Amino acid sequence: MTSSTLPATDRRRWITLVVVGLAQLMVVLDATVVNIALPSAQADLGFSDGQRQWIITAYSLAFGSLLLLGGRLSDLMGRKLTFIAGLIGFAAASALGGAAATFELLVLARALQGAFGALLAPTALAVLTTTFTVPKERARAFGVFGAIAGAGGAVGLLLGGILTEALDWRWNLYINVFIAAFALVGAMLYVPHIDRSGPRPKLDVPGTLLVSGALFGLVYGFSNAETDGWDSPLTWGVLAASGVLLIAFVLWQTRASHPLLPLRIVLDRNRGAAYLSVLIAGAGMFGIFLFVTYYLQTTLEYSPIQTGLAFLPMIAMLVLAAQLGTNLLVPRLGPKIMVPAGMTLGVLAMIWFTFLDASSTYAAHVLPPLMVMGFAMGTIMPASMQTATLGVDREFAGVASAMVNTSQQVGGSIGTALLNTLAATAAADYLASHTPVTAEVGVDAAIASYSTAYWWSALFFAAGAVMSALLFRRRGDGLSLSHSGPPAGEEEREPVAVH
Repeated sequence: MTSSTLPATDRRRWITLVVVGLAQLMVVLDATVVNIALPSAQADLGFSDGQRQWIITAYSLAFGSLLLLGGRLSDLMGRKLTFIAGLIGFAAASALGGAAATFELLVLARALQGAFGALLAPTALAVLTTTFTVPKERARAFGVFGAIAGAGGAVGLLLGGILTEALDWRWNLYINVFIAAFALVGAMLYVPHIDRSGPRPKLDVPGTLLVSGALFGLVYGFSNAETDGWDSPLTWGVLAASGVLLIAFVLWQTRASHPLLPLRIVLDRNRGAAYLSVLIAGAGMFGIFLFVTYYLQTTLEYSPIQTGLAFLPMIAMLVLAAQLGTNLLVPRLGPKIMVPAGMTLGVLAMIWFTFLDASSTYAAHVLPPLMVMGFAMGTIMPASMQTATLGVDREFAGVASAMVNTSQQVGGSIGTALLNTLAATAAADYLASHTPVTAEVGVDAAIASYSTAYWWSALFFAAGAVMSALLFRRRGDGLSLSHSGPPAGEEEREPVAVH
């Protein structure tokens, strides 16, 4: 490569980052953007409160259960082809949902969004992993990508409020068509096509069926616990079946000739710690998005747009922390210090939130812990995501990336179900012990339930701080984020040609 071609190559890589960032933003924000539109959609289509949860659950079930398959397909079919297919499918499903005239069609569209999102999300991260191999550039790229992954939920709340109030609930779905169109043009022009040499590996069909069934059961079980409670036989039955399928999947991976997820990927100490960190952060983060949103809208009586705007300082701190961490601190300190530090900040922010009451104000009482929480997530997510995909064989970059998304999705499902159940129990206990029930008692009961959720979220982050401090390797012991390239015998195994 001549010196004259370097600027174009650099420019191509950074445009690729913009393209995969758009795709990641679209997938992540769609988990929350529809939440604010639900009341309007319910009034328009006339479905019941009991049916309402399926607008959310259909997406999370399809997305969570098909992520590993989507990641492996990107390994087998090629990143560019899979990425483009995911963009087109996600846009088409979004258009179908926006035009839906019935509840059933809207649920189908949300499930299709989840399925194509499961194809798109791990492919986007795999494209990033194989495009940025120079350590300094890789750190910068993962800082941006990690910030998008962490902030997408809050952006979804803001965007959902604006679109619902200014236009119509259907634009929460139509907006994806425009985002996908921009990303599609960029993908066709700038995402490199990589030719595989040697025989094409086969898809592990039994492994795919086992893990998809296990993840479906896991997400469905926790979703059912959220609505029907932990005493529901269906909840425990589905979770037990999920556990059996997961054990069967692990056993099968030890003997499959073409395993879907080679166990060495998740058993690597640093990568395993990174996946667990993403899972715990995903579970704890829902204490913010869910209960702070409730507090702002029901206690402080914020509008949907005001609620979304209230999260902007958190996003700003998240982006700042992501850039500082990946460009300056992680290369010097490593994830063993950075991730536990972020988890500790998460603990402090959650404890700070427990002091909120009916007389609290946004500027004095909500904003400071929100900013601390943003800095915490910006410290945890990029470092964890970068570590989770570092040094993986190129042929398994897709499925290793899918594990990051799977961890975040499973963590979110577990966090939502557990925190909702604990908060509801706390509210019921408060009402039972404060009779007669007046409007003021009702407000205090809600705040008590939010406080319970914050304490449990603090516990999640505390467990994450201890776990990450113990599991991540010390710098210089094994892989580090300043590593100059893949370990011998890793990425070099598969010769590739980039067009």
